[in-house]
Amino acid sequence: MIEAVERKIEQFIAELGEQDTLLLYDRLPHGKRLRAKLVLKIAGSSLQSIKLAAVIEMIHAASLLHDDVIDDAFVRRGKSSLNAIYGNKTAIMLGDVLYSKGFYELNNIDKEIAKVVSNAVVQLSLGERSDVLLSQSFNHDKDRYLHMIYQKTASLIEATAEAAAILASKNRDTYRQYGRNIGIAFQMIDDLLDVTQSSEQLGKPAMHDYEEGKSTLPFIYLYEALNDDEKFRLERLHAVMLKEEDQQWISLKMQEHEIIQKCFLEAKELTDEAIALMQQSGESELEDIARAMIERSF
Repeated sequence: MIEAVERKIEQFIAELGEQDTLLLYDRLPHGKRLRAKLVLKIAGSSLQSIKLAAVIEMIHAASLLHDDVIDDAFVRRGKSSLNAIYGNKTAIMLGDVLYSKGFYELNNIDKEIAKVVSNAVVQLSLGERSDVLLSQSFNHDKDRYLHMIYQKTASLIEATAEAAAILASKNRDTYRQYGRNIGIAFQMIDDLLDVTQSSEQLGKPAMHDYEEGKSTLPFIYLYEALNDDEKFRLERLHAVMLKEEDQQWISLKMQEHEIIQKCFLEAKELTDEAIALMQQSGESELEDIARAMIERSF
């Protein structure tokens, strides 16, 4: 049914009567459609479910377009980003179009669902701003990091699961907590892969997040484990282009203090909680989606 969601997105954009907008959208990488799959697994494959999945994927695409401009990112999933090809203005305007059309169609689904998803987009925007502010200096506050990734990433996944539950007349609280857990775990693993995977696997330079000034969970835990001199060195490397020797030192210290294992186990704990909720609800396919959050290499 993902194909039906793709067709619905194309239909929504075609209704705007702007062929150029549809052509630009076609240039975007579609990714794994995690949010659409969540809607369809929770709420089934009715027309309303397909519409909701399409709207959420449009909102997600809009957020990524804006994110790439803010981060000066020229690669998205191993390919040139839209802003790299057509410039920041085009990327921002396409993001605005997708947001606006998404909200318009959201109002035709359900008022309560519209409130849930709209609030998530507010959180997403606040999270983007928080991410920028936290990148201005080395952040060693785990609570601030967790709040930021909840807002920037998990809030929309949380809202997706809750909105789908409302549509299917299921317990919205259970599915909201499920979405929150897998959303936070998803971002934790993303941040971990930035440290553990090669540039070829990531489609961007390894440890690129740290070079951009992002103090993710592995670096927060590493900072806590280092002695004073090592902490000074780690902070000095924050938001600068890392030499190979610096990357090797960071990797070595993370191995020495078992930072990767610690981060993975924390993400797994959140995922296990989400799986337990779905086991109680008899949702075996959602158990598989939760496992896929942490059992991935990109």
